[in-house]
Amino acid sequence: MVCNSGDEKDRRKSATMSRRAFLKRTGLAVAGATTAVETGFATGTQSAAAAVARVTASPVVGPGTAGITLNVNGDERLVSVEPSTTLVDALRDALGLTGTKIGCDRGSCSACTVWLDRVPVASCMLLAVDVGGRKITTIEGLATGEALHPVQAAFVAHDAVQCGFCTPGLVMSCAALIDGNPSPTPDDVRSAISGHLCRCGTLPHVVAATLDAATTAGGPR
Repeated sequence: MVCNSGDEKDRRKSATMSRRAFLKRTGLAVAGATTAVETGFATGTQSAAAAVARVTASPVVGPGTAGITLNVNGDERLVSVEPSTTLVDALRDALGLTGTKIGCDRGSCSACTVWLDRVPVASCMLLAVDVGGRKITTIEGLATGEALHPVQAAFVAHDAVQCGFCTPGLVMSCAALIDGNPSPTPDDVRSAISGHLCRCGTLPHVVAATLDAATTAGGPR
């Protein structure tokens, strides 16, 4: 088939014009978008500058400290702590109750164990501001005056202490055990202290001391 040369020229001209029109429209669209973006940036910059000026002119108010009341060993104690303060830090730093030790500071070693409503908890994992009105018992609160708690006395008698760093937490867990179970088995004791890390290897003495304390405790305290 023979193509008409005039038709071929018209088709080429039409295609050329279409490409030119497309590029022209595209260029206009890009230019318009660029102008809009630049205008938006300028407006945004002005808004950001105004916002910075407002913040700079306002006083900076941080979280600061908060006054809270903790029920510790039967006494209401008012302390001022930052919202991020853990219970163990409040006990040691704000109240001077340094019997509770900080080991790992992440709930793995149980050295910082205290009672919260008579339930053993890792005090490094609890914020002081979250305690509320619950009753806290620390190692200092187990004794009655000069009379040691049966578990404390049994730890001494059975030489269940070496370096002593993990001892307060172990005592708190063992005392909680016989508080709820006056006749524990050796497996009960091992289960109660399973979360405690003791580098000195006194755990067999701890088990013996707790079983001995259970026989002299006279039932739950």
